[in-house]
Amino acid sequence: MKPTAERSLILHRSVRVTLAASVGFYTFVYGLDEPVLALYALFAPISLGLLSPIPGSGRQRAEVMLKALPVGLLLVALGTVLAVRTWAAVLGMLVVGFCLAFAAIAGPRPAAAAPGLQLFYILACFPPYEPETLWLRLAGLTFGVVLLALCELFLLPQPAGPTYRTALADALVTAGDVIAGRTVLSPEALREAGARLRLSDIPPAERPAGPGRAVRGLAQAGAAARRLLEQLARLTETGELPALVREGAGGAGGHPATATGPLLPQVMSLCDETAAALRTGRAAPGPQRMDRAIDDFQRMRVRQVTGAADRVPPVPVLRRQAALLAVAESTRILEISVRVALDGRRTPPIEPRELFWYTRAATPRLWERRITGNMTLRSVQFQNAVRIAVALAVARLVAGSLDLTHGFWVLLTVLTLSRTTVGETWGAIRQAVTGNLLGAVAAGALLIGLGRHTDGYAAILALAMLIAFALGPLLGIAWAQGLFTLVVATAFAQIAPASWQLAEARIVDVMTGSAIGLLCGLLAWPAGARREVHRTMAGLLGECGPLIKGTVDLLTATPPGSVPAPPTLPALHRLRLAESAYAQFRSEPGSGASAGADWHAVLITASHILLGAQWLPRFDLPTAAVPPDAGDRARAGARALAGTTDRLAALCRGRRSRPPAAPPPLWEPAGPPLPTLVDLDMWLRGLSHQLTRIEAGLPEAPRGTPTAGRDAP
Repeated sequence: MKPTAERSLILHRSVRVTLAASVGFYTFVYGLDEPVLALYALFAPISLGLLSPIPGSGRQRAEVMLKALPVGLLLVALGTVLAVRTWAAVLGMLVVGFCLAFAAIAGPRPAAAAPGLQLFYILACFPPYEPETLWLRLAGLTFGVVLLALCELFLLPQPAGPTYRTALADALVTAGDVIAGRTVLSPEALREAGARLRLSDIPPAERPAGPGRAVRGLAQAGAAARRLLEQLARLTETGELPALVREGAGGAGGHPATATGPLLPQVMSLCDETAAALRTGRAAPGPQRMDRAIDDFQRMRVRQVTGAADRVPPVPVLRRQAALLAVAESTRILEISVRVALDGRRTPPIEPRELFWYTRAATPRLWERRITGNMTLRSVQFQNAVRIAVALAVARLVAGSLDLTHGFWVLLTVLTLSRTTVGETWGAIRQAVTGNLLGAVAAGALLIGLGRHTDGYAAILALAMLIAFALGPLLGIAWAQGLFTLVVATAFAQIAPASWQLAEARIVDVMTGSAIGLLCGLLAWPAGARREVHRTMAGLLGECGPLIKGTVDLLTATPPGSVPAPPTLPALHRLRLAESAYAQFRSEPGSGASAGADWHAVLITASHILLGAQWLPRFDLPTAAVPPDAGDRARAGARALAGTTDRLAALCRGRRSRPPAAPPPLWEPAGPPLPTLVDLDMWLRGLSHQLTRIEAGLPEAPRGTPTAGRDAP
């Protein structure tokens, strides 16, 4: 049983769709005697209001529907022209099907509108070939969409829900309170606060998933906030956060026995100001002052360790300084991302440039990157688009070649029953076939009983739609398909004379579409994101190893800066593909029981590696070469961690891997306590802890045999 709030939303939606569909249908059938107008005025609200579950408030949905109307008109025109030949309609279906399904890369709202837009082309591309009726089709479609948008605005409108900005502001308040000592939370509570920012827990209409600058900035701010809360949870576990809070409350400033200096107050202030900016929607004016605060903090640390021996801070203080620096960098990234999200305009280059590349890119460039980045077999968005496009094209070919009566039902079945995994598709088909059989029996009895008394069909159509559109989503696929069979039989009996054979034709079409959808599901990525999430996570981990080694090589090079910085764009690209696969994986039934792997922890760890590779060279590049023995130990630790990431990548692919080896000690207080070495030590130790936790959750694979090598990207 669905929750009360969700039941109310479904019932309200059924009222809006029923009213919009009924007004257009009755007006054009009985008022103007125009069956073509009536057909499109009927299916337009059903397509965008029921078949396309557009998320958001009534105003947001109405906006999406009106923006989709020009696309729908173009698709109806294209389908009308291509209906002249079956092969033309099939090719058009292949292109249209792919483009609309691939539109999911633009965000949840375009993705939700895609099925309804698919139906507009499907309706128009079937015979009879009547280009002279095009204006009637366009007029009916326009009437139905506009009327539905008005219903969304004024008839039981759904109110707006909490925004992602609000959730992000709440997370920032939590982080600021913990850093300032205003509240004390356990590591589990801090991680739970970060988990509330997962996109799977955010209403679809509010998820920052589009290609624009503002949306990308908001998504990056969410990732930075989750990373900040994870850092605070880790520091709470090690006992370093309580010590930092106590020192910050003591106001000791730059005293050598403390770690905070002037940086901790800046971090607290920035968290509070950024949360306030998110709530008001106005970014605080001024430059990114955290850069200057971090530079001052680093210079203070260098002065401390190069001064008199009795003024050198003890090792615990040095470690807390390194921890605070990492927290400050996460806060800096978060503040800049929020500023970009609230402003949305192009900006001068922001460091690190590879991380903030989108802030200075033109809008066409942003779309190009989003499209080309997903044009790969490793993208679940590309896989889904290919699967649905091929299935619809095959369905159109079969329906056209066999000259099936009401053949568009074949494609409608493929469209509504296809899922991302073959198991889900089979489950949906079983329920749909059962529901359609029962619905066809009831529809046949109705058609025999009423015969050609159209007034009888007119009397029950609106009530039948209201019941079908309400009970179908509430009771499941079988009820939805059975009741919809009654609706279409009642509607078509008023447009043209119909007999019980109409119900028979629907059964044949549904069975044909089900077989095509299941066959395509078996042949095209039948496992959905389950297998792809392993591949993308393995590819991401494979890119992390060279990034760790390259960062350490840069910081320990002699002379300093003689080794180039490792490129981070390949890892960023892998991270985006992994996030997309993980998001789909979480939406598939049974994902939580898949071998117990903590894929979210992999994403967080990869983010930590990427961030460290960006800020460590920027703030920690030494002016003088580090001692050779310390550099050797750091590079050995980096190689050990890179070996760990390669081993985890092999486990993700189900391969044998080398037995784990404990990384050697990275830094010891025997030498000079250079900030570079301390920060490297803290970064690598934190990564070692995270990778160990990831490995504990990965599925077991035989160990002891060296891996044969990494898969090609």
